[in-house]
Amino acid sequence: MENITLDQNRQKQAKVYAHISRRLMVFDLLIGLLYISLWLVTGWSLALRGTLGALTDNEWLLVAGYALVFGGIFYVINLPLSYFEGFVLPHRFDQSNQSIKDWLVDQGKELLLTVVFGGILVEMIYVFLRAAPDLWWLGAAGFMLVVNVLIANLAPLLLFPLFNKYVPLDEEYAELAQRLIKLAERSGTQVQGVYKFDMSRRTKSANAALAGLGNTRRIILGDTLLKEFSSAEIETVMAHELGHQVHKDIPVGIVISSVLTLLGFYLASLVMRAGVPFFNLPGTADVAAMPLFMLALAAFELVTLPLGNAFSRWREQRADLYALQLTGDGQSYASALTRLANQNLAEVDPEPWVEYLLHSHPALSRRINMALNYQKTGSK
Repeated sequence: MENITLDQNRQKQAKVYAHISRRLMVFDLLIGLLYISLWLVTGWSLALRGTLGALTDNEWLLVAGYALVFGGIFYVINLPLSYFEGFVLPHRFDQSNQSIKDWLVDQGKELLLTVVFGGILVEMIYVFLRAAPDLWWLGAAGFMLVVNVLIANLAPLLLFPLFNKYVPLDEEYAELAQRLIKLAERSGTQVQGVYKFDMSRRTKSANAALAGLGNTRRIILGDTLLKEFSSAEIETVMAHELGHQVHKDIPVGIVISSVLTLLGFYLASLVMRAGVPFFNLPGTADVAAMPLFMLALAAFELVTLPLGNAFSRWREQRADLYALQLTGDGQSYASALTRLANQNLAEVDPEPWVEYLLHSHPALSRRINMALNYQKTGSK
């Protein structure tokens, strides 16, 4: 087997790339918090509510109009940062193949999905707020649970194809497809098929996933992965994804997410009750209180982010161990992770505080060492 080593020049670039990305993330967060806060303290929220109220007294139209104006202004303000972060920076570090035209098309698709799905979520939250001002958070969290389950099932069929072309592996990869299907069977997982998608249209990075639930579950491989990785390496990567399936990480993740959503909505309801009189807002169910709701929810998500990432790192470590146990091939898995670090410009040794606060996966260096040590000891 070819001996794959970390590209030290790429690692230097990866550290710079990660550092810039973190700064942009913090800047983006501060802009968002400042924007939401200004709507409350300056009275803009009440002014917009008054303008919309003069045009219509229909509650559905008021919510839709407010959300479109509030979200639309922020989208325009944030667009230069999105362009730099999503287009300029990846090109600067030679990670992107995307043209400006394709980037704009993707932005349009994402905006359309945000308007449609985000609009439905906002409208339903206000339905519950108007119907049960004291217990709206229960109904809203239940609705979010249903949405999460539907998205997990339908995303591979309806959403993913909006951005990439998915086709079954052709004859060139027939042996690999059978190998992965047999691997899934050994793990007790039924898959609908093995597909590749045109990841190279946008990026030079590689990735793979097990997407969907039940009858929609399928193995998807980026064409960049197929081009650069050996069959043994791809098998170990997919064994990791199967580990998530065996450990029921998707349904567990939905449950955990739902519990956090419930708690977040409940705390938001408390903040809104206290904040409405403080900012002289008409009431918690009035659209003028929308920035207050968003601010409370953003603060909750920010506080719980490290806990969520810690939980995710634990699940990822279990999936790594499962991949080693299922394949018994620590060398190939270490090689695959090393290729991913080189190809995806991933920082293998982030600072401990960065990993603790921001990373959903353990440091790549530890994952690689775990795979190599497994091979050396022959653990089963």
